[in-house]
Amino acid sequence: MGVLEGLEPRPVFHFFEEICKIPHGSGNEGAVSDYLKEFAKERGLACIQDEWKNIIIVKEAVPGYEKEETLILQGHMDMVAVKAPDCDIDMEKEPLKLMVDGDLISAQGTSLGGDDGIAVAYILALLDAKEIPHPRLEAVLTVGEEVGMDGAREIDLSMLKGRRMLNLDNEEEGVLLTGCAGGFRADCKLPAAWEKRSGQQFHIRLAGLQGGHSGAEIIREGGNSNYLMGRVLDALLQETSASLVSLEGGLADNAIPRQTDARVLVSAEEKEIIPAIVHDMEKKLQTELAVKDPGVRIDVTEEGGRTTDCLQAESMRKAVCYLLAMPNGIQAMSADVKGLVETSLNLGMLRLSTECLRLTYAVRSSLESGKEALRRKMSAVCALAGAEMEVRGDYPGWAYRQDSPLRDKMIRIYEEMYGEKPRVEAIHAGLECGLFSGKIPDLDCISYGPDMKGIHTTEEVLSISSVKRVWEYLLEVLR
Repeated sequence: MGVLEGLEPRPVFHFFEEICKIPHGSGNEGAVSDYLKEFAKERGLACIQDEWKNIIIVKEAVPGYEKEETLILQGHMDMVAVKAPDCDIDMEKEPLKLMVDGDLISAQGTSLGGDDGIAVAYILALLDAKEIPHPRLEAVLTVGEEVGMDGAREIDLSMLKGRRMLNLDNEEEGVLLTGCAGGFRADCKLPAAWEKRSGQQFHIRLAGLQGGHSGAEIIREGGNSNYLMGRVLDALLQETSASLVSLEGGLADNAIPRQTDARVLVSAEEKEIIPAIVHDMEKKLQTELAVKDPGVRIDVTEEGGRTTDCLQAESMRKAVCYLLAMPNGIQAMSADVKGLVETSLNLGMLRLSTECLRLTYAVRSSLESGKEALRRKMSAVCALAGAEMEVRGDYPGWAYRQDSPLRDKMIRIYEEMYGEKPRVEAIHAGLECGLFSGKIPDLDCISYGPDMKGIHTTEEVLSISSVKRVWEYLLEVLR
């Protein structure tokens, strides 16, 4: 018996649980793509699986709806696969362990992948149904959305007939999304020079932050553990000869990091003052983040004397200066839309290796000029620090469309069902709609979905009642 068995709508939760049984983190979508291909084959539906593992499935209109305009249904297969430090699940090989608590579904010790597994589940339930009235449906399910929208960039959509698209990658019920920011990923590499030193080693862990999606949650202006660790290391350098032995933080470029670990080596004479320096910085951060991220803490553990490889003094100085100088978080708010972030960047991951300190950012802006200005600023900081920067996964924003029959229809239907108008908004997070708008002439597109919280974190939850209401709304839109 499945964990979600008995939940309504049964078809949607059945397919959601099936998807959760198949590992599908970004870069590991092959098995779920093959599952979708087999799903179509078993039902006699036309299906295309391209070399990237993107899937297109077509279901013709039911009798009486043949003259209705085709509707494209769209979502992505991949999820941000993160887990708690003490979780032993292998997310590349093992299924998620689903849990139900009242109205909420979550996964034990890991992210849930409601973003965007619930979209796939909705679409499969619609394609599987025999009695739901609908026009011709063209389902487009992509890979690599969470790591730069690679699937949407590469997919060939020339065979599609539809010019209306319903993207199901929204995490707030009652909100029709009509625009989003563009963005890119940036990989920065700062060369590392090493030497062997003797001294006392300390393990410093900055943790307790809320994290979250770097598009949806950046507006909170909570702490970024990678960026804050730079301040901790700077505080140590001001009073000691500390040097890095290791540094690692963050799990995905588009997730605000919650924990960063560093190991530093100091002289025997300096070891007594390390805890005081760290605890002083902890107090400062707790004061600064008392409202935005009250759980922040810094743990320091002495690991004893040793002789080991650590960064040379100049290499250490450059690494700390880089971390302090490179911007992070919100860079500009929209002057047109109150409360909308216009431009931001998130230091999602950093790793110190024998060759370099590698730092990976997710950059977003609703203005192309803002995106380019931030890219140039990042490039300038890298040049001053002697680092290299590589940009990948550049994707366009999705501009608001003044004339949208699909939007008008969805507003009318929502008002008829619920007695109030839905909110019509743009978001700072990236959606694939911008790329599809460039591939499909005159595309009329709306993004919608059920309530989710904590996406891209181990606290991700999906509302059962919201899934049901959105399903009922989708059926009415199709009808």
